[in-house]
Amino acid sequence: MPVIECDVAEARTRLEEAGVSVEDGNTDHERWRATRGEATAIAYDDKVVIQGAEPRDLEAILRGEGGRAHVYFDGGARGNPGPAGIGWVIVTSDGIIDEGSQAIGRATNNQAEYEALIAALEAAKAYGYDEIHVRGDSELIVKQVRGEYNTNNPELRERRVTVHELLSQFDDWTLEHVPREVNSRADGLANDAMDRA
Repeated sequence: MPVIECDVAEARTRLEEAGVSVEDGNTDHERWRATRGEATAIAYDDKVVIQGAEPRDLEAILRGEGGRAHVYFDGGARGNPGPAGIGWVIVTSDGIIDEGSQAIGRATNNQAEYEALIAALEAAKAYGYDEIHVRGDSELIVKQVRGEYNTNNPELRERRVTVHELLSQFDDWTLEHVPREVNSRADGLANDAMDRA
């Protein structure tokens, strides 16, 4: 449940300019409420609390465009190929902004890693960040995307093109290989997804 400390009058204006309907609050403590899809933003004196299953759209509007985020991704398959899952995390100086975990059916480890990276980049773009620092524990994927390794597999080449298209939408980005222990949250989310696959 994201909590955004802000000027709530400015936040209301930002939502209204984005076409979000804003209504008066339901209690004496609530300044206003705004709903879009499966998320509701509730304003108090100096903060907005976002509730619901999909807070990303409202949060992106309230935080405004721009900013920098650290993005972690991981994917894996049990059996290679086998039941596969992905996990990703977006972190800023405010802490974990969002994370995701999804079973993706049958895939190889490398296919799952690419799917995790794509999902993470799409989420970061939806939040409106213009600078991202991406980290993953798959040296192969990181080096393929950076152009240090060839990508011979046609499916992986196609995913690499998608990754480059997404990265080109950011003003600045880096992609770094890190040890698994640095990527533990995304790794745990990917494993949770594989458990559900």
